Amino acid sequence: MNEKEPLAFRMRPRTIDEVIGQTHLVGPNKIIRRMVAAKKLTSMILYGPPGTGKTSIASAIAGSTHMAFRQLNAATDSKKDLQSVVSEGQFSGGVVLLLDEIHRLDKAKQDFLLPHLESGRVVLIGATTENPYININPAIRSRTQIFEVHPLSEKDLIMGLERALVDKERGLGQYSVVLNDDAKAHFAEASNGDLRSALNALELAVLSTPPNAEGNIVITLTVAEESLQRKAFDHDADGDNHYDVISALQKSLRGSDVDAALLYAARLIEAGDLNSLCRRLMVCAYEDVGLANPQAVSRTVLAVQAAQQIGLPEARIPLANAIIDIALSPKSNSAIAAIDAALNDVRNGKSGQIPAYLRDAHYNGAKAMGRGIGYQFPHDFPGHWVDQEYLPETLQGKHYYQASDTGNYEKALEQQRQYHEQLKKKKR
Repeated sequence: MNEKEPLAFRMRPRTIDEVIGQTHLVGPNKIIRRMVAAKKLTSMILYGPPGTGKTSIASAIAGSTHMAFRQLNAATDSKKDLQSVVSEGQFSGGVVLLLDEIHRLDKAKQDFLLPHLESGRVVLIGATTENPYININPAIRSRTQIFEVHPLSEKDLIMGLERALVDKERGLGQYSVVLNDDAKAHFAEASNGDLRSALNALELAVLSTPPNAEGNIVITLTVAEESLQRKAFDHDADGDNHYDVISALQKSLRGSDVDAALLYAARLIEAGDLNSLCRRLMVCAYEDVGLANPQAVSRTVLAVQAAQQIGLPEARIPLANAIIDIALSPKSNSAIAAIDAALNDVRNGKSGQIPAYLRDAHYNGAKAMGRGIGYQFPHDFPGHWVDQEYLPETLQGKHYYQASDTGNYEKALEQQRQYHEQLKKKKR
């Protein structure tokens, strides 16, 4: 055992049976296990968060099939490094190549690699935290199967920790370790589904804690907290995870789930992404609350302005007010639906001709062209309203705005419109 290597590296599974979690891929009768059993491997892309087993699955595939296993990085390793692996595969009968950060593979390396994938001498297992359907070249995607790996459950993480504690060859089995239940739970809960983080924190705890009088290394909750500190928050402002968080935030606000909305907002705050959070709250306020509660919309604007002025961390205070306000307000998307309906007609060539009496009449010769003639000025009439057509002739009678039945304000707007409609009917 090379103790200079991190525990997570040493405990990497040697066969498919040692893989922790990802049962949807490696469980009984699941696709990757079937590939290994049949010795019919195809190139694949494993997509998911850090520490969830992408490298483990690749090494387990190689171990189970007794193929050579090589690991390169698409961004930092050269084309010459790829050539070396391909040559090895040609002479040995096959090699499993784990290519980290495959989304960063440049065209020269890709062009070299593609024909060798088709020969079967190189089984490529690409690993990425980025959505492959967005960030990986179609030429690579068409030659691989794409599998998503998920964050490990707390049960999975505890299994990994316990396995490492008893393994005398690769793990910490040579030490007399007493891992308290609350410490074990903390490693599992606070590592956010990342087994690598949990294992390396456990090793730090064991190696930095002196034995007690009985010769036991006792890992308490305090030691666990100090060793793990806080799980590094994974948030790439350009990655698809960023857009997933934003999407979840808006859908939670729209769905009136205040707790979920606060959680996703907290993720953006923790990442320091104040701009994205402020922008999304403004959009949500107008798009999803809208006319059902205009006061909440106005309060959101003020909260965003305050947050941008005071900055983080205090910005979280006015933003929390806005998040709760938006989430628990009545909802109406009638405004966005109305403007989109009008845009649809315009984009489909159905905007029609503006009536002559509504056209600009503030220039010489306008009257001679019939511009502005017959226009009735609403303020000259009782109630500041007059029965007059404003839509083009081809669209008269069309209603883009369909009022929602939530919120007293929008109900009042709809009552006003119905009142005008009734006046029109009486005069015609």
